[in-house]
Amino acid sequence: MEDVKAYIESGVLELYVLGDLSAEERLQVEEMASKYPAVRGEIADMEQSMQQFAEEHAIEPSESLRNKILNTVVVNLGDDRIFTKQRKHSDEEEYEDDKIITLPQRTKFYKYAFVACLALLLISIYGLVNLYSKLQDSNSRLIALQADKIRIAHQVNLMDEQLDMYRDTSFKVLRLKGTAKTPSAAMILAWNSVNKKVMVDMKSMQLPRHDKLHQYQLWALVGGKPVDMGVIDTPTADTAGVKEMKTIASAQGFAVTLEPAGGSINPTLDQMVVIGQF
Repeated sequence: MEDVKAYIESGVLELYVLGDLSAEERLQVEEMASKYPAVRGEIADMEQSMQQFAEEHAIEPSESLRNKILNTVVVNLGDDRIFTKQRKHSDEEEYEDDKIITLPQRTKFYKYAFVACLALLLISIYGLVNLYSKLQDSNSRLIALQADKIRIAHQVNLMDEQLDMYRDTSFKVLRLKGTAKTPSAAMILAWNSVNKKVMVDMKSMQLPRHDKLHQYQLWALVGGKPVDMGVIDTPTADTAGVKEMKTIASAQGFAVTLEPAGGSINPTLDQMVVIGQF
């Protein structure tokens, strides 16, 4: 049933009704219509809609324009006869200026042919606009799917990095605990003494929220002195994986303080939120 619905929404039925398909394609549509009532009903609805559209938008040409067009057609085809009053003068036939023009019955045909052509033009324009709209919608959906695919792939890569951090034995995992000022705060990081990388587990981060004028800053404790490792932000709902900080060759521990946005040269000790040592 989903295939039939997709077939109906593909736009091929509109092209069938408009007569824009090849003989083979029309045969395929007619086979589908004979098998599935839904396809047959959709074609009938389209034909009825187009007929109503043509009738509602039919344009009656003005009397003068109609006569001009029809008279031109009569002259060009040469198939119509013009009957006039005649009178003889000096054994020669002359035509009076006052002529009676009798238009043949086929003028009705030209009238309806003109209306039919105009209706077909309007229907074709409607079909093209409808098809363009569907193509635009499909293109938008495709772009959205591609964006989702890229986002998911990025999250998977971050999760792989997070797993590698815990699987790699060269990483030392350190749990930073809250201070007396922020007892509920906590954070996990890993330091690799081989490649000197420091990775912060963003998903496990539990730090108090702060205003936009401040950022958290990570410090490495080396020989009792703090070394700047870069700033970090509190995780958001869509945060995944880990954040790589600055590298360091050796460290006895790490701590996090709240600093002005962009970081500080020296840590503000009374704003320390977590600390941990190996």
